[in-house]
Amino acid sequence: MSDKKNNSRKFSSLVVDGMERAPSRAMLHAVGFKDEDFKKPQVGVASTWAMVTPCNMHINGLADEAVRGVDQAGGKGVIFNTITISDGISMGTEGMKYSLTSREVIADSIETVVGCQGFDGVVAIGGCDKNMPGCMIALVRLNRPSVFVYGGTILSGCHKQRKLDVISVFEAVGARANNLIDDEELHAIESKAIPGAGSCGGMYTANTMASAIEAMGMSLPNSSAQAAISADKKQDCKDAGEAVLKLLELDIKPRDIMTRKAFENAITVVIALGGSTNAVLHLLAMAHSAEVDLQLTDFTTIGKRVPMVADLKPSGKYSMAELIDIGGIQPLMKILLGAGLLHGDCLTVTGKTLAENLADVAPYPDNQDVIRSLDNAIKKDSHLVVLHGNLASGGAVAKITGKEGLGFTGTARVFNSEEESMASILDGSIKEGDVLVIRYEGPKGGPGMREMLAPTSAIMGRGLGDKVAFITDGRFSGGTHGFVVGHITPEAFQGGAIAIVEDGDTISIDSVKNELRLHLDDEVIQQRLANWTQPEPRYTRGVLSKYAKLVRSASEGAVTD
Repeated sequence: MSDKKNNSRKFSSLVVDGMERAPSRAMLHAVGFKDEDFKKPQVGVASTWAMVTPCNMHINGLADEAVRGVDQAGGKGVIFNTITISDGISMGTEGMKYSLTSREVIADSIETVVGCQGFDGVVAIGGCDKNMPGCMIALVRLNRPSVFVYGGTILSGCHKQRKLDVISVFEAVGARANNLIDDEELHAIESKAIPGAGSCGGMYTANTMASAIEAMGMSLPNSSAQAAISADKKQDCKDAGEAVLKLLELDIKPRDIMTRKAFENAITVVIALGGSTNAVLHLLAMAHSAEVDLQLTDFTTIGKRVPMVADLKPSGKYSMAELIDIGGIQPLMKILLGAGLLHGDCLTVTGKTLAENLADVAPYPDNQDVIRSLDNAIKKDSHLVVLHGNLASGGAVAKITGKEGLGFTGTARVFNSEEESMASILDGSIKEGDVLVIRYEGPKGGPGMREMLAPTSAIMGRGLGDKVAFITDGRFSGGTHGFVVGHITPEAFQGGAIAIVEDGDTISIDSVKNELRLHLDDEVIQQRLANWTQPEPRYTRGVLSKYAKLVRSASEGAVTD
């Protein structure tokens, strides 16, 4: 056997080679291995298939395509499963506390299977929001030749000639509460919004993270811009299987690709696309696992030079499907590269550099307005604004596109859980000028840092989107828009200043000064903190308890490793 072949079987050879490994081979014969397969590199295909969400319901078929690609390229593909949960279904319930926690479970489970089975390479296929960073954390921990595949976006629903997605339904709930629509109309929107398989259709967290991973070089070119149910997505999976064999031959591993420059490229593309605030959390976590020094302040530094140019939902008009129609993110990346905003020398899973991948990419059609030119940006700098101040000494992340203004000052309405806030929104007691403070929803306090899509969408549905603001130590969905600040650090459970805000206090959010301020004298704040007592943990057993004990702050990516 050649040295090259031995090198490509660095891990599987330890499991199946030699007389003493006969019992292992016997087990593998039972799952379909032939004698000749034991001489091939083994590639694990991590599938996040499940019928708990439309985001992942088709991924079993995509995993089969990836195995086909591995096998045809001379390897042996082996499918295994990991979990997924559904943010969209659990949103606004106690179950949503498992959402961010699932990112860690996914990462741990992929690492566990690949490490145990001795796979030489990995294809990981993710659909819903936490699948993607969970897969990426695992791949860079393992550092074996790997490709990530995005399961693809859903197509739009339609009602009365209006395109719908899941956010349409959340906002319809607020409209119904305000008697702007009736029960029949709400049911019609509910029934038509989700037409089939795929991840939520705007530039929400799933499409944001898929785009970030492609920009980073860990997915094949154009992988992020394909519909879930399409011939292109099937081919993408097959190509990914083949690509891992090439990476094994070239000995290119995730840490060769996921460099500091690659993370800067990912941040740049996320900003240009108007992506989700969750990208901040997930990229910090991925960088931590890659041992790349990435800080919250890096988003500010990069954000000063990168404009937001994509008119995509939730704040814009267009869906991911419409971005696919004009060529996806590759032409945008070529524009950014030409403007000196991307590092073209970064290595990618093609074995080529980013600049080499983009060399022959055609520009967008002349008549499109999904992606604006850099000199006609929607916002001249980043919509992801990192705030500091006496309410967020460790930082907070705001999503400010400019459409809702650049600042907000209002009166605090304080809630100790998402459920409390939602009840007040739906009964009409939230008024113009209020700043909703939703606390004890942080990584440790929630635990699990729930997303606040239900209350923010209800506010939009009630017509208060530009009239109130939200601040929380929890998170916001990629589908959220409006004046929102999340990831407040230190969180309330750990004695952050958000814990001592009272109804009637004045709070200001200033995206020009990058400040989140509670208008109280320091001595008043310190006196309130001195009188504050940490509440008892909400969970003392099980996965949420373990998570709360291990997790670090949002400004560090809410990592548990």
